[in-house]
Parts: sequence; C-alpha cells; structure tokens
Amino acid sequence: MPIVTIKLAKGRPVEIKRELVAAVTQAVASSLKLSPEIITVLIEELDRENWATGGLLHSDKFGKGYGEK
Repeated sequence: MPIVTIKLAKGRPVEIKRELVAAVTQAVASSLKLSPEIITVLIEELDRENWATGGLLHSDKFGKGYGEK
C-alpha cells in the first residue's frame, strides 16, 4: 500500500488538487504495477510564510496569491 505525500503552498483550488492526485495515483499504480485503489496520496499545504527558499520566505519572494489560478 504505497503512500505518497505531496507538500504544496496553500492556495490552489480543489479542482487542481483533484487532477494532481488522479495523475499521481495513475503514475504510481502504473510504475509499481498495482491497483490504483490501494494508492494513498496525502497533500500537506504549507503557509507561504512558513516556507523559504534561498533565505527568503515565499510570502516575500513571490507575494500573495502566487500559484493560484
């Protein structure tokens, strides 16, 4: 029973997350030759103020709403 964890910045619409988990589930099932029904995908959403790259908080680096559509 594979468990895949995806960490994302908060703000993406649920429709995008549905597409993401469907694609990841199919990729893992196909790669491991398993039934998609036993694949678990967890999404952990992070506040941009709690995530930094290159010494800069993402809330400062990218601004409010970055990644949202």
